[in-house]
Amino acid sequence: MPLLKNQDIKLHIDAVSSQGSGVGRFNGQTVFVPGAAVGDELTAHIIKVKKTYAIGKIKEIITPSKDRTEVDCKYFSQCGGCVYRHIDYESEKRIKMNRVKDAFLRIAHIDIPVRDIVTSNAGRYRNKAEYPVGRTQNSVEIGFYANRSHRIIDAEDCLLQPAEFAEITKIIRKWIMENHVSVWNCETCEGFLRHIYIRKGFASGEIMVCLVAGGEDLPNKDLLISELSAVKGVKSIALNINSRNTNVILGEKVKILWGSEKITDTLCGVKVELSPLSFYQVNHDGAELLYKKAAEYAALTGKETVIDLYCGAGVIGLSMANKAKKVIGVEIIPEAVKDAEKNAERNGIKNCEFYCADAFAAVKMLRDKNIKPDVVLLDPPRKGCGSDVLECVAQMRPERIVYISCDVSTQSRDCAVLKTLGYEATEVTPVDMFPRTKHVETVACLKRNDI
Repeated sequence: MPLLKNQDIKLHIDAVSSQGSGVGRFNGQTVFVPGAAVGDELTAHIIKVKKTYAIGKIKEIITPSKDRTEVDCKYFSQCGGCVYRHIDYESEKRIKMNRVKDAFLRIAHIDIPVRDIVTSNAGRYRNKAEYPVGRTQNSVEIGFYANRSHRIIDAEDCLLQPAEFAEITKIIRKWIMENHVSVWNCETCEGFLRHIYIRKGFASGEIMVCLVAGGEDLPNKDLLISELSAVKGVKSIALNINSRNTNVILGEKVKILWGSEKITDTLCGVKVELSPLSFYQVNHDGAELLYKKAAEYAALTGKETVIDLYCGAGVIGLSMANKAKKVIGVEIIPEAVKDAEKNAERNGIKNCEFYCADAFAAVKMLRDKNIKPDVVLLDPPRKGCGSDVLECVAQMRPERIVYISCDVSTQSRDCAVLKTLGYEATEVTPVDMFPRTKHVETVACLKRNDI
């Protein structure tokens, strides 16, 4: 008998989806239950029914899973950020490792060794926050979007963000209220203040506060600057002007209101400068572990030519430059390429060059110039690499390919393609760059199979 909306059913949760929901089965039909844990015996209230699955919400936990732990965040059930605060961290790591292994088996049909997940600090690890701002009749909302919506969950603090960020948003909240600042309404496309954007250099301790607004004049600006600049670590206060009718957070124009134009940080020994528009990994300590594992897989001896595709601001290639003969970085975003070149100059690194180009166009150009890389680093966006890019990379016949990914599904798909092109994935290491969330980063090592 098919499930019906508003039906209450008893479920045993025996798995976790890639989105972090518990998975149970009722009369052969899959039911996803957010906030459920493997081993839970529960009553679920069905809120949505599709042809092949249903979604339920917990009505009662009859027998709790042994993985459950006390939830430490009062916003957890509403916010769309974390999905694993209801289970202990060891269980979360196990889920993520199994997810990686399952993706390679199911999508790529590769039984690859999955190494122990690499972890850093599981709390207050994010060095960047983007807070949407809203208004109710009597108060200001500063927080995060609810899952799959643009409804703002008002949050005074987030356990993934540095404690200083809560102090900063508290000051801005008070300023909005006292000065009757209008805030952006995405339905009417009206309002002045849109987002609060904060960055912190974890190695330097320096903080940049950036208000995203539809104009250049802030009411009672001097008082706001005075209070924000008194927060420990704040070195820069900026205004980003975004007057477009768009969901894109940042506009192109940045106006410095106080302090430095940029803040500094150091990642894997590479000194960097950060503006609001700079690309940078959001977990400093996790990124160092990720790049260390990538360097281990690259196995450089000082004689190799390395191509770093999708290089962003160039940090990963620059961090390996002292062990390579030459590093060639490729990135499609012009601002990121400029940052990469400045980072190389700032660190006195002379064996790196960067191209602003689409990945396929750049690889084809380098191949046609008879560049013969020993190692290729791939760090594509979530959608993965195009087959044309993979084919071009394989035609250059590097000894090793190191593939970093934020989506193991597309990574495993691409590894299956590379297998047909002569490259065998020998092992993969998950890196928990985003503890308590559904995301897991992975680094795969591929070797040419005729060596």
